[in-house]
Amino acid sequence: MEISDLRIALYSGNYNFVRDGANQALNRLAEYLLRQGAAVRVYSPTTDTPAFEPTGDLISVPSFAFPGRGEYRFPTHISGSAKRDLAEFNPNIMQISSPDRVGHKMVSWARNHDIPVLASVHTRFETYPRYYNLAFLEPVIEAILRRLYRRCDALVAPSESMAQVLREQRMNYDVGIWSRGVDKEIFNPSRCDLAWRQSLGITDDELVIGFLGRLVMEKGLDVFADTIDELRRRGVKHRILVIGEGPAQQWFEDRIPSAVFAGFQQGSDLGRGVASMDILFNPSVTETFGNVTLEAMACGLPVVAAIATGSQSLVKDNESGRLVTPGAIRDFADVLQVYCENDAIRNAHGAAGEKRADEFSWDQINHTVAETYLRLIRQRQSGQSPIKQSAIR
Repeated sequence: MEISDLRIALYSGNYNFVRDGANQALNRLAEYLLRQGAAVRVYSPTTDTPAFEPTGDLISVPSFAFPGRGEYRFPTHISGSAKRDLAEFNPNIMQISSPDRVGHKMVSWARNHDIPVLASVHTRFETYPRYYNLAFLEPVIEAILRRLYRRCDALVAPSESMAQVLREQRMNYDVGIWSRGVDKEIFNPSRCDLAWRQSLGITDDELVIGFLGRLVMEKGLDVFADTIDELRRRGVKHRILVIGEGPAQQWFEDRIPSAVFAGFQQGSDLGRGVASMDILFNPSVTETFGNVTLEAMACGLPVVAAIATGSQSLVKDNESGRLVTPGAIRDFADVLQVYCENDAIRNAHGAAGEKRADEFSWDQINHTVAETYLRLIRQRQSGQSPIKQSAIR
Protein backbone atom coordinates (compact mmCIF):
# COMPACT_ATOMS: atom_id res chain seq x y z
CA MET A 1 0.00 0.00 0.00
CA GLU A 2 1.17 3.53 -0.84
CA ILE A 3 0.28 6.92 0.64
CA SER A 4 -1.89 7.54 -2.44
CA ASP A 5 -4.04 4.55 -1.39
CA LEU A 6 -4.95 6.12 1.96
CA ARG A 7 -8.49 7.25 2.68
CA ILE A 8 -8.28 9.24 5.90
CA ALA A 9 -11.28 10.28 7.98
CA LEU A 10 -10.05 13.06 10.27
CA TYR A 11 -12.07 14.25 13.24
CA SER A 12 -11.22 17.60 14.84
CA GLY A 13 -13.06 19.52 17.52
CA ASN A 14 -11.79 22.73 15.92
CA TYR A 15 -10.53 22.45 12.36
CA ASN A 16 -10.79 26.07 11.29
CA PHE A 17 -13.26 28.14 13.33
CA VAL A 18 -10.57 29.43 15.74
CA ARG A 19 -6.96 29.71 14.62
CA ASP A 20 -4.45 27.95 16.84
CA GLY A 21 -1.36 25.81 16.44
CA ALA A 22 -3.24 22.51 16.58
CA ASN A 23 -5.70 23.17 13.79
CA GLN A 24 -3.06 24.79 11.62
CA ALA A 25 -0.97 21.63 12.00
CA LEU A 26 -3.98 19.50 11.01
CA ASN A 27 -4.61 21.63 7.93
CA ARG A 28 -0.95 21.36 6.94
CA LEU A 29 -1.16 17.59 7.35
CA ALA A 30 -4.27 17.43 5.15
CA GLU A 31 -2.55 19.56 2.50
CA TYR A 32 0.47 17.25 2.48
CA LEU A 33 -1.66 14.11 2.25
CA LEU A 34 -3.76 15.51 -0.59
CA ARG A 35 -0.58 16.50 -2.41
CA GLN A 36 0.58 12.88 -2.16
CA GLY A 37 -2.65 11.65 -3.77
CA ALA A 38 -4.43 10.47 -0.60
CA ALA A 39 -8.13 11.10 0.03
CA VAL A 40 -8.97 13.13 3.13
CA ARG A 41 -12.39 13.85 4.63
CA VAL A 42 -12.57 16.10 7.69
CA TYR A 43 -15.39 16.06 10.27
CA SER A 44 -15.59 19.03 12.63
CA PRO A 45 -17.91 21.64 14.15
CA THR A 46 -18.24 24.65 11.88
CA THR A 47 -19.38 28.27 12.08
CA ASP A 48 -20.50 30.92 9.61
CA THR A 49 -17.39 32.95 10.44
CA PRO A 50 -14.38 30.58 10.31
CA ALA A 51 -10.93 31.91 11.09
CA PHE A 52 -9.60 30.59 7.77
CA GLU A 53 -10.60 28.42 4.83
CA PRO A 54 -10.32 24.68 5.51
CA THR A 55 -7.98 22.39 3.61
CA GLY A 56 -9.86 19.46 2.06
CA ASP A 57 -13.51 18.46 2.25
CA LEU A 58 -15.08 19.52 5.55
CA ILE A 59 -18.26 17.89 6.88
CA SER A 60 -20.03 19.79 9.65
CA VAL A 61 -20.65 18.09 13.02
CA PRO A 62 -23.56 19.40 15.16
CA SER A 63 -22.34 21.69 17.94
CA PHE A 64 -23.19 24.67 20.15
CA ALA A 65 -21.19 27.61 21.47
CA PHE A 66 -19.22 26.77 24.60
CA PRO A 67 -20.66 28.61 27.65
CA GLY A 68 -18.45 31.52 28.62
CA ARG A 69 -16.12 30.91 25.67
CA GLY A 70 -18.40 31.56 22.71
CA GLU A 71 -15.57 31.44 20.19
CA TYR A 72 -15.31 27.68 20.79
CA ARG A 73 -17.87 25.05 19.79
CA PHE A 74 -18.94 22.00 21.79
CA PRO A 75 -19.67 19.05 19.46
CA THR A 76 -22.72 17.04 20.46
CA HIS A 77 -23.05 13.96 18.25
CA ILE A 78 -22.41 12.44 14.85
CA SER A 79 -25.43 13.31 12.76
CA GLY A 80 -27.14 10.80 10.50
CA SER A 81 -25.86 12.63 7.44
CA ALA A 82 -22.29 12.53 8.79
CA LYS A 83 -22.59 8.79 9.42
CA ARG A 84 -23.85 8.27 5.87
CA ASP A 85 -20.98 10.36 4.56
CA LEU A 86 -18.50 8.29 6.56
CA ALA A 87 -19.93 5.08 5.13
CA GLU A 88 -19.82 6.42 1.58
CA PHE A 89 -16.29 7.74 2.01
CA ASN A 90 -15.25 4.28 3.25
CA PRO A 91 -12.03 5.28 5.06
CA ASN A 92 -9.22 2.80 5.68
CA ILE A 93 -7.79 4.84 8.58
CA MET A 94 -9.24 7.32 11.07
CA GLN A 95 -7.48 10.06 13.01
CA ILE A 96 -9.05 11.89 15.93
CA SER A 97 -7.52 15.04 17.38
CA SER A 98 -10.09 15.97 20.05
CA PRO A 99 -10.90 13.80 23.09
CA ASP A 100 -14.47 15.05 23.33
CA ARG A 101 -17.84 13.29 23.11
CA VAL A 102 -17.77 13.06 19.31
CA GLY A 103 -14.17 11.86 19.43
CA HIS A 104 -15.33 8.92 21.55
CA LYS A 105 -18.18 8.25 19.09
CA MET A 106 -15.82 8.36 16.13
CA VAL A 107 -13.56 5.77 17.75
CA SER A 108 -16.58 3.53 18.36
CA TRP A 109 -17.66 3.90 14.72
CA ALA A 110 -14.18 2.98 13.52
CA ARG A 111 -13.92 -0.05 15.81
CA ASN A 112 -17.36 -1.26 14.67
CA HIS A 113 -16.12 -1.07 11.07
CA ASP A 114 -12.71 -2.63 11.82
CA ILE A 115 -10.81 0.54 10.92
CA PRO A 116 -7.61 1.43 12.80
CA VAL A 117 -7.56 4.71 14.72
CA LEU A 118 -4.68 7.10 15.33
CA ALA A 119 -5.18 9.77 18.00
CA SER A 120 -3.10 12.93 17.85
CA VAL A 121 -2.61 14.71 21.17
CA HIS A 122 -2.35 18.48 20.88
CA THR A 123 -2.71 19.93 24.35
CA ARG A 124 -2.62 19.07 28.04
CA PHE A 125 -6.39 19.16 28.55
CA GLU A 126 -6.07 17.69 32.05
CA THR A 127 -4.12 20.78 33.17
CA TYR A 128 -6.77 23.34 32.15
CA PRO A 129 -8.90 23.14 35.35
CA ARG A 130 -6.07 24.47 37.51
CA TYR A 131 -6.40 27.87 35.80
CA TYR A 132 -10.05 28.11 36.82
CA ASN A 133 -9.73 26.94 40.46
CA LEU A 134 -10.92 23.43 39.55
CA ALA A 135 -7.71 21.47 39.96
CA PHE A 136 -9.59 18.67 41.73
CA LEU A 137 -11.01 17.71 38.31
CA GLU A 138 -7.63 16.82 36.83
CA PRO A 139 -7.68 13.12 37.86
CA VAL A 140 -11.20 12.78 36.47
CA ILE A 141 -10.25 14.28 33.12
CA GLU A 142 -7.11 12.14 32.98
CA ALA A 143 -9.23 9.02 33.53
CA ILE A 144 -11.60 10.02 30.72
CA LEU A 145 -8.67 10.62 28.39
CA ARG A 146 -7.15 7.25 29.30
CA ARG A 147 -10.39 5.44 28.49
CA LEU A 148 -10.48 7.03 25.03
CA TYR A 149 -6.81 6.69 24.12
CA ARG A 150 -6.62 3.03 25.15
CA ARG A 151 -9.31 2.28 22.58
CA CYS A 152 -7.11 3.70 19.80
CA ASP A 153 -4.46 1.74 17.92
CA ALA A 154 -1.76 4.34 18.56
CA LEU A 155 -1.13 7.91 19.68
CA VAL A 156 1.15 10.58 18.28
CA ALA A 157 2.42 13.49 20.37
CA PRO A 158 4.20 16.64 19.20
CA SER A 159 7.31 16.08 21.31
CA GLU A 160 9.23 13.33 23.06
CA SER A 161 8.60 14.99 26.40
CA MET A 162 4.83 14.83 25.81
CA ALA A 163 5.08 11.25 24.53
CA GLN A 164 6.81 10.31 27.77
CA VAL A 165 4.01 11.95 29.80
CA LEU A 166 1.44 9.88 27.89
CA ARG A 167 3.42 6.70 28.58
CA GLU A 168 3.68 7.53 32.28
CA GLN A 169 -0.06 8.20 32.37
CA ARG A 170 -0.59 4.76 30.76
CA MET A 171 -2.64 6.23 27.94
CA ASN A 172 -1.48 3.71 25.31
CA TYR A 173 1.40 1.34 24.66
CA ASP A 174 2.07 2.71 21.13
CA VAL A 175 3.05 6.39 21.34
CA GLY A 176 4.97 8.02 18.50
CA ILE A 177 6.07 11.54 17.58
CA TRP A 178 4.32 13.92 15.20
CA SER A 179 6.44 16.99 15.65
CA ARG A 180 5.79 20.46 14.22
CA GLY A 181 7.51 22.37 11.48
CA VAL A 182 8.26 26.02 10.89
CA ASP A 183 8.13 28.07 7.69
CA LYS A 184 11.57 29.62 7.46
CA GLU A 185 10.45 31.99 4.71
CA ILE A 186 8.09 33.60 7.22
CA PHE A 187 10.04 33.12 10.44
CA ASN A 188 13.66 34.27 10.21
CA PRO A 189 15.77 37.09 11.69
CA SER A 190 15.63 39.19 8.50
CA ARG A 191 11.95 39.83 9.17
CA CYS A 192 12.85 42.20 12.01
CA ASP A 193 11.32 45.59 11.17
CA LEU A 194 12.42 48.53 13.30
CA ALA A 195 10.10 50.89 11.44
CA TRP A 196 7.15 48.69 12.43
CA ARG A 197 8.33 48.73 16.04
CA GLN A 198 8.57 52.50 15.90
CA SER A 199 4.99 52.69 14.62
CA LEU A 200 3.97 50.97 17.86
CA GLY A 201 5.87 53.48 19.97
CA ILE A 202 8.90 51.26 20.62
CA THR A 203 12.26 52.94 20.08
CA ASP A 204 15.22 51.19 18.45
CA ASP A 205 17.21 51.05 21.69
CA GLU A 206 14.44 49.47 23.77
CA LEU A 207 14.68 45.75 24.46
CA VAL A 208 11.43 43.91 23.76
CA ILE A 209 10.12 40.95 25.76
CA GLY A 210 7.40 39.32 23.72
CA PHE A 211 4.31 37.23 24.36
CA LEU A 212 2.83 35.30 21.45
CA GLY A 213 -0.38 33.28 21.59
CA ARG A 214 -4.09 33.31 22.35
CA LEU A 215 -4.92 35.48 25.31
CA VAL A 216 -6.47 32.89 27.60
CA MET A 217 -5.57 32.24 31.21
CA GLU A 218 -4.27 28.72 30.55
CA LYS A 219 -1.37 30.29 28.61
CA GLY A 220 0.10 31.50 31.91
CA LEU A 221 -0.90 35.15 31.61
CA ASP A 222 -0.85 35.53 35.41
CA VAL A 223 2.72 34.23 35.64
CA PHE A 224 3.78 36.50 32.79
CA ALA A 225 2.26 39.59 34.44
CA ASP A 226 3.67 38.79 37.90
CA THR A 227 7.13 38.30 36.41
CA ILE A 228 6.98 41.64 34.61
CA ASP A 229 5.98 43.29 37.89
CA GLU A 230 9.12 41.80 39.45
CA LEU A 231 11.30 43.15 36.64
CA ARG A 232 9.85 46.62 37.17
CA ARG A 233 10.57 46.44 40.92
CA ARG A 234 14.18 45.65 40.05
CA GLY A 235 14.41 48.57 37.63
CA VAL A 236 15.21 46.35 34.61
CA LYS A 237 14.62 48.34 31.43
CA HIS A 238 12.38 46.63 28.86
CA ARG A 239 9.20 46.93 26.79
CA ILE A 240 6.45 44.33 26.44
CA LEU A 241 5.01 43.40 23.05
CA VAL A 242 1.94 41.14 22.98
CA ILE A 243 0.84 39.47 19.75
CA GLY A 244 -2.49 37.68 19.91
CA GLU A 245 -6.10 38.10 20.93
CA GLY A 246 -8.57 36.25 23.09
CA PRO A 247 -11.16 36.49 25.87
CA ALA A 248 -8.60 37.41 28.55
CA GLN A 249 -7.21 40.38 26.63
CA GLN A 250 -8.86 43.04 28.81
CA TRP A 251 -7.57 41.32 31.95
CA PHE A 252 -4.06 41.20 30.48
CA GLU A 253 -4.18 44.85 29.39
CA ASP A 254 -5.26 45.90 32.88
CA ARG A 255 -2.41 43.89 34.47
CA ILE A 256 0.34 45.25 32.21
CA PRO A 257 -0.97 48.64 31.05
CA SER A 258 2.42 49.72 29.68
CA ALA A 259 2.53 46.82 27.21
CA VAL A 260 2.03 47.24 23.49
CA PHE A 261 -0.80 45.05 22.18
CA ALA A 262 -0.33 44.44 18.46
CA GLY A 263 -3.41 42.23 18.10
CA PHE A 264 -3.81 39.17 15.94
CA GLN A 265 -1.14 38.70 13.27
CA GLN A 266 -0.71 36.02 10.63
CA GLY A 267 1.54 35.09 7.73
CA SER A 268 4.35 37.50 6.93
CA ASP A 269 2.94 40.01 9.43
CA LEU A 270 3.32 37.43 12.20
CA GLY A 271 6.88 36.69 11.11
CA ARG A 272 7.65 40.40 11.23
CA GLY A 273 6.13 40.72 14.68
CA VAL A 274 8.06 37.80 16.18
CA ALA A 275 11.37 38.77 14.57
CA SER A 276 10.92 42.31 15.91
CA MET A 277 11.02 41.00 19.50
CA ASP A 278 14.29 40.46 21.37
CA ILE A 279 13.14 37.69 23.77
CA LEU A 280 10.14 35.40 23.84
CA PHE A 281 8.67 34.68 27.28
CA ASN A 282 6.41 31.60 27.26
CA PRO A 283 5.32 30.59 30.80
CA SER A 284 2.58 28.18 29.67
CA VAL A 285 2.55 24.52 30.73
CA THR A 286 -0.44 23.42 28.62
CA GLU A 287 1.16 23.03 25.18
CA THR A 288 2.32 19.62 24.05
CA PHE A 289 4.78 21.16 21.59
CA GLY A 290 4.93 24.94 21.58
CA ASN A 291 4.65 26.28 18.03
CA VAL A 292 5.31 29.80 19.26
CA THR A 293 8.56 28.66 20.83
CA LEU A 294 9.78 27.16 17.57
CA GLU A 295 8.73 30.24 15.58
CA ALA A 296 10.63 32.50 17.95
CA MET A 297 13.72 30.29 17.76
CA ALA A 298 13.58 30.42 13.94
CA CYS A 299 13.64 34.21 14.24
CA GLY A 300 16.83 34.07 16.31
CA LEU A 301 15.22 34.85 19.67
CA PRO A 302 16.25 33.23 22.95
CA VAL A 303 13.20 31.70 24.66
CA VAL A 304 12.42 31.80 28.35
CA ALA A 305 9.92 29.02 29.00
CA ALA A 306 8.47 26.91 31.77
CA ILE A 307 9.90 23.43 32.26
CA ALA A 308 7.00 21.66 30.58
CA THR A 309 6.13 19.29 27.78
CA GLY A 310 7.02 20.76 24.42
CA SER A 311 9.45 23.42 25.59
CA GLN A 312 11.74 20.76 27.06
CA SER A 313 12.06 19.14 23.65
CA LEU A 314 12.85 22.42 21.88
CA VAL A 315 14.83 24.65 24.22
CA LYS A 316 18.22 23.52 25.43
CA ASP A 317 18.68 25.20 28.78
CA ASN A 318 21.44 27.78 28.92
CA GLU A 319 22.21 27.23 25.23
CA SER A 320 19.22 28.36 23.17
CA GLY A 321 17.15 29.76 26.03
CA ARG A 322 16.27 29.12 29.65
CA LEU A 323 13.88 26.61 31.21
CA VAL A 324 12.38 27.61 34.55
CA THR A 325 10.21 25.81 37.12
CA PRO A 326 6.55 26.58 36.29
CA GLY A 327 5.22 29.51 38.27
CA ALA A 328 8.61 30.47 39.75
CA ILE A 329 8.24 34.23 39.37
CA ARG A 330 11.63 35.26 40.78
CA ASP A 331 13.45 32.63 38.71
CA PHE A 332 11.71 33.80 35.54
CA ALA A 333 12.67 37.37 36.41
CA ASP A 334 16.29 36.35 37.06
CA VAL A 335 16.82 34.82 33.61
CA LEU A 336 14.93 37.60 31.82
CA GLN A 337 17.10 40.15 33.61
CA VAL A 338 20.24 38.45 32.32
CA TYR A 339 18.97 38.60 28.74
CA CYS A 340 17.94 42.22 29.14
CA GLU A 341 21.32 43.28 30.48
CA ASN A 342 23.73 41.01 28.60
CA ASP A 343 23.66 41.40 24.80
CA ALA A 344 26.32 38.75 24.20
CA ILE A 345 24.43 35.97 26.00
CA ARG A 346 21.13 36.99 24.46
CA ASN A 347 22.56 36.98 20.92
CA ALA A 348 24.45 33.70 21.38
CA HIS A 349 21.38 31.88 22.69
CA GLY A 350 19.24 33.34 19.91
CA ALA A 351 21.69 32.09 17.26
CA ALA A 352 21.69 28.61 18.78
CA GLY A 353 17.90 28.53 18.71
CA GLU A 354 17.83 29.55 15.05
CA LYS A 355 20.20 26.69 14.19
CA ARG A 356 18.01 24.23 16.10
CA ALA A 357 14.89 25.41 14.22
CA ASP A 358 16.50 24.40 10.91
CA GLU A 359 15.81 20.76 11.83
CA PHE A 360 12.02 21.11 11.51
CA SER A 361 10.68 20.54 7.97
CA TRP A 362 6.89 20.28 7.56
CA ASP A 363 6.93 17.73 4.72
CA GLN A 364 9.35 15.45 6.52
CA ILE A 365 7.35 15.69 9.72
CA ASN A 366 3.98 15.04 8.05
CA HIS A 367 5.44 12.10 6.13
CA THR A 368 5.96 10.33 9.46
CA VAL A 369 2.20 10.53 10.12
CA ALA A 370 1.46 9.00 6.72
CA GLU A 371 3.92 6.21 7.49
CA THR A 372 2.16 5.63 10.81
CA TYR A 373 -1.18 5.29 8.99
CA LEU A 374 0.31 2.66 6.70
CA ARG A 375 1.83 0.76 9.63
CA LEU A 376 -1.48 0.67 11.53
CA ILE A 377 -3.34 -0.56 8.45
CA ARG A 378 -0.76 -3.33 7.93
CA GLN A 379 -1.07 -4.32 11.58
CA ARG A 380 -4.86 -4.47 11.34
CA GLN A 381 -4.68 -6.54 8.14
CA SER A 382 -2.38 -8.98 9.92
CA GLY A 383 -4.95 -9.43 12.68
CA GLN A 384 -3.63 -7.04 15.33
CA SER A 385 -6.05 -4.77 17.18
CA PRO A 386 -5.84 -2.07 19.89
CA ILE A 387 -4.41 -3.41 23.13
CA LYS A 388 -7.02 -4.10 25.79
CA GLN A 389 -7.22 -1.67 28.68
CA SER A 390 -6.47 -4.41 31.16
CA ALA A 391 -3.12 -5.03 29.50
CA ILE A 392 -1.83 -1.57 30.47
CA ARG A 393 -0.82 -1.12 34.08
